[in-house]
Amino acid sequence: MGYRNLNECASDLEKKGMLVRINTELDPHLEIGCVQRRVYENGGPALLFTNVKGSRFPMLGNLFGTMERTRYIFRDSLRIIEAMVKMKINPKEALLDLPSLFKAFAGAYRLLPAGKSNPAVMTNRCSLRELPRLVSWPMDGGAFVTLPLVYTENPSSKGFRSSNLGMYRVQISGNDYLENEAGLHYQIHRGIGVHHREALQKDEPLPVNIFIGGAPALTVAAVMPLPEGMPELAFAGVLGGRRISYGRTPNGLPVPAEADFCISGYIYGNETKPEGPFGDHIGYYSLKHDFPVMKVDAVYHRDGAIYPFTTVGRPPQEDTSFGEFIHELTGGLIPEVLPGIKAVHAVDAAGVHPLLLAVGSERYAPYEDNPRPKELLTQANAVLGQGQLSLAKYLFISNYYDNKELDVHDAEAFLVHMLERVDWRRDLHFQTSTTIDTLDYSGSGLNEGSKVIIAACGAKVRELSAEIKGGLSLPEGFSEPRVAMPGILVVQGKKADSPRGAEDEAIHSFVRSFNAEHPINRFPLIIIADDSEFTARNLSNFLWVTFTRSNPASDIYGIGAETVSKHFGCSGSLVIDARIKPHHAPPLIMDSEVEKRVDVLFSRNGVLAGLG
Repeated sequence: MGYRNLNECASDLEKKGMLVRINTELDPHLEIGCVQRRVYENGGPALLFTNVKGSRFPMLGNLFGTMERTRYIFRDSLRIIEAMVKMKINPKEALLDLPSLFKAFAGAYRLLPAGKSNPAVMTNRCSLRELPRLVSWPMDGGAFVTLPLVYTENPSSKGFRSSNLGMYRVQISGNDYLENEAGLHYQIHRGIGVHHREALQKDEPLPVNIFIGGAPALTVAAVMPLPEGMPELAFAGVLGGRRISYGRTPNGLPVPAEADFCISGYIYGNETKPEGPFGDHIGYYSLKHDFPVMKVDAVYHRDGAIYPFTTVGRPPQEDTSFGEFIHELTGGLIPEVLPGIKAVHAVDAAGVHPLLLAVGSERYAPYEDNPRPKELLTQANAVLGQGQLSLAKYLFISNYYDNKELDVHDAEAFLVHMLERVDWRRDLHFQTSTTIDTLDYSGSGLNEGSKVIIAACGAKVRELSAEIKGGLSLPEGFSEPRVAMPGILVVQGKKADSPRGAEDEAIHSFVRSFNAEHPINRFPLIIIADDSEFTARNLSNFLWVTFTRSNPASDIYGIGAETVSKHFGCSGSLVIDARIKPHHAPPLIMDSEVEKRVDVLFSRNGVLAGLG
């Protein structure tokens, strides 16, 4: 059976040598987050900080810091989930496999939450200011709950079946927040937004419960891309290996009985307050914007409560494990949800949402000797219409029948495959003035930007250059060419100064300097960056710079470009302007004095020696 609560999990991990207890007093303002990130980078253990400056509650970080530890935590339920997925994919085969069938039925039973009086989480009460004040990055606007499980129900059809459990960051200090207020940063395409709209239409306050801690299954369930109608609390029962027991708070909402904390209250009307900045998972700050305010009626906690947390930043970070683990659980269902699609991967190094790689199936005209993308475009639009995949800016989609071994998780091999086949005159398909990730500041406004589908199929049409031969003459203002990988050249440009959403005349001048016969076109993709050496240094840098710092509609250019019947294409290289623009959010840089203090902790004689 799985863990009932976080205490059971932490105790077991400590016995197995997977958790280290840190008794030295550390500050949740920058220090603890810096320690957690460094231990994560080194593949280290979970960390229980027992002496937190300014708070009586211990903090638990890096719980999901390695895939091995994550799999261990859910070891008792993985086979049950595999059986349920198998039944969904191939019911007939599953019916003939009696052991898997029994596992699937056991999992179905655990979908049902169980009511309980006197839940442990409601044993004690405290205030928001007594919680650990975690500040992860120097420019953060205050303290944030970074693993909050925000629960709401549809006011028009209350109950578990119309519930939403999501992980939306929660600001609990700073800015204009009063002591009984919290900022709810829920982004577009989130279930809580539907519930909030219903409450506004009914002119009712929206009850909200924020769970912190509890069974580890609750945390993973909150970020799972579950099908509509599948409550996250129900799935947490399957993943955690036992039914979720719950009580109820005075606002009428359930609370998992074994949660460590519950912040309970309401959103009243459409009141908002400035929330942020916050150092986010793309590797930049999300800036200060108005978001809904939660009025807190009570903060409950169990005896021996543990405050779980994570810190995010430029990938990879601890939340990378969430994505990998979720793919392991649900990857087999992708063809069921998206017919013809063999695999989809949101590239973590590119900030997750900015870049998708997909393998589709071009089957519309199998009799053609040299097929062009047709069904791939149908499938690409289906991908961009699916849940959080709809937030992507760049979607590269290949044809399964061109290379059945192509792996979407090998970004370099995938991009090489695409660049060997792409025809920039026909294979670019834009969506302009649309929605992108709330955290992405490369677009034309908050939540606003563009997308491009790059679909390619058929035989190779070119060999990719892997080195610059015979020198390369560049126009004034452009220098330091570097090869990032076969077929991709990075060129250093001067500082960008174009207005938001506008094309840059300097880049237009760059592409006009070459014709389609120029040797630079041996590289079908050219990236203009602020620092070409940094961008080309490794694959991670290339992916992060290119896809987090560009908006397809305003930052894609081409040598020999033309627009025919409103279709943009180019006969030479495609050029992406990936320089930092004036409207971009600043990248995350740690406070040097804090880093020096943390260095001492990890030194040979420091209390954290050997962990980082």
